[in-house]
Amino acid sequence: MHAGRLIIGVDEAGRGPLAGPVVAAAVVLCDPAPQGLADSKVLSAKRRAMLEAEIMAGCRWAVGEADVETIDRINIFQATMLAMTRAVAALCAELGAHPDEVLIDGNMTPHGRCAEWTWPARPIVGGDAIEPCISAASIIAKEHRDRLMRKHACDHPHYGWERNAGYGTRQHLDALQRHGVTPLHRRSFAPVAQLVLAI
Repeated sequence: MHAGRLIIGVDEAGRGPLAGPVVAAAVVLCDPAPQGLADSKVLSAKRRAMLEAEIMAGCRWAVGEADVETIDRINIFQATMLAMTRAVAALCAELGAHPDEVLIDGNMTPHGRCAEWTWPARPIVGGDAIEPCISAASIIAKEHRDRLMRKHACDHPHYGWERNAGYGTRQHLDALQRHGVTPLHRRSFAPVAQLVLAI
């Protein structure tokens, strides 16, 4: 809440990887908010996990996903907008209320880009570093997605997803060459598409 207004912060994780879904989180901060909120990328894994537990215990939050099939069908940008919309819709359903404003990390919002988006939205470039509710969303989204990729790594052990979360590291690219494309790879992304075309 911001002085009695219902404000939701939104951020995503997983726009860049070659594998796995894109995940968005929506958070309404509790009062007092957890201390030390920051962009998830600058926090240590230990600190991020501690903050995630605090956010989950005290704040209101929800996640939304767009799977690999959706990413390949509508493109990663539209899939990200869809994941954000799903996260906010899930949180609104849980709250039984609609936000006065949704603050979104980046320079674009799903407004006018996703038919199901119906809430006032404001993009904030670098918002995950300066707006605590967006920082909280970035932590929830990253931790949720990293957990998913660790789980998928058990079924597809060659690609190092437990360490690289599906990003195109050298190990991941080498494993793609050696072991091929899995159902969790994004066929619309260049390194994967090139392998698919070569088959």
